[in-house]
Amino acid sequence: MERAELKIEKCRPDAIIPTYANEGDAGMDLYASEDVIIEPGRSALISTGIKMAIPLGYEVQIRPRSGISLNTPIRVPNAPGTIDCGYRDEVKVILYNSSFMNEASDGKPFTLKTKGNRHGNYMICKGDRVAQMVFAKVTYADIKEVDSVDSVGSNRGGGFGSSGI
Repeated sequence: MERAELKIEKCRPDAIIPTYANEGDAGMDLYASEDVIIEPGRSALISTGIKMAIPLGYEVQIRPRSGISLNTPIRVPNAPGTIDCGYRDEVKVILYNSSFMNEASDGKPFTLKTKGNRHGNYMICKGDRVAQMVFAKVTYADIKEVDSVDSVGSNRGGGFGSSGI
């Protein structure tokens, strides 16, 4: 298993450093460093309280956690998001509440622990695992402009949706 060093700084004193849940996992859990309510149809930028020094030749990909996607209407809309090696500011995660109505009868927001994909306001709580990050190697392309790509390889034809559902 290849490893590379990823330097992480806490920029908020109570931030939680990303962790692998199990040996061999590709993704590390990212934790919210503040409480945020996300209303139906709204996006929010969730602070993680960490900064990273990603080495040249690597990126960090931000991806959804499957349990959140299965059990709530909370989504990571730009998944996978990319953090480039030159970025040094606080890591934040975009979350979107895809609810289309508010089912909560008592006015209290749901949480990420709420099961059943309930629709309404969601409270992201400090310490919640809100997404996962994958530390990945990057392959850089040497761009070569050509007059036509028709003679390179073969064209399978079709377009978006051409291979069926």
